[in-house]
Amino acid sequence: MINIFLTLVLIAFVVTYWQWNKIKVHFWKKKYFGRTLTKSQKKLLLKVMPIYRNMTNDDRSKLEQHILWFLDNISFLGRDGLKINAGMRLVVAANACLLVLNKPWPIYKNVKQVLLYPSAYYAKENKKDGAGLVSFHETVRQGESWPGGTLVLSWHDVLEGNRLPEDGHNLVFHEFAHQLDQQTGFTSGTPQLKTQDLYKQWAQVFNRAYNQLKTHLAYGMPNVIHRYGATNEAEFFAVLTETFIEKPAQLQNQDPELYQLMLAYYEFDPIKWA
Repeated sequence: MINIFLTLVLIAFVVTYWQWNKIKVHFWKKKYFGRTLTKSQKKLLLKVMPIYRNMTNDDRSKLEQHILWFLDNISFLGRDGLKINAGMRLVVAANACLLVLNKPWPIYKNVKQVLLYPSAYYAKENKKDGAGLVSFHETVRQGESWPGGTLVLSWHDVLEGNRLPEDGHNLVFHEFAHQLDQQTGFTSGTPQLKTQDLYKQWAQVFNRAYNQLKTHLAYGMPNVIHRYGATNEAEFFAVLTETFIEKPAQLQNQDPELYQLMLAYYEFDPIKWA
């Protein structure tokens, strides 16, 4: 009898282990489906996040459910004496969740915590020269995205990204795009895609656009994508994400094929929110 009981317990454990993600998603759907932000939360986002104001009711409803999930599952820590309040957490969550508006839970599989600094901060950096000598120095940064699931953000620059919604710069979009990129286990500029055909298309269109940006910079030609995107493929994806959301019409006019590629990945059209 004991052996039968232990066998049943083992079977239940194995089934639960293999189905755990589905169980969590089912729980989340029951918990968050139909829920909305409070009036004060909505009022804050309407004030500081122009994109939220311009979204359709359906998109805003999906975004709010993602925000509630994010606030319950991602921790926030203040740095350099910054005291985190509910409004700060809400603004970061809203911007981060916009990127994954039509993605299933868990919307950020690896993200564990967000570190907020009051403004730009110093970070230690190691560099190795051609002779193999390593030098140590400090650089000023606005944000970072670590593969282990930690994001570092300057609160001042988070606010600036929302204050100027059409300048192509949004720190939260940029750093969380890196997290989407890093879900593959690599920081390569290619996030997880749904089909092999999309991977092939990504390799062709993305690489062509990346090399085009570098060529435009070399010859002093204009490009809607900021020059920082030419740093490497990973930065190109992050900067391209900012451009796609904040300058959608300009990106579509410059490179319709690239715009369609971003539509296929993000599964929303920011032109509808203009």
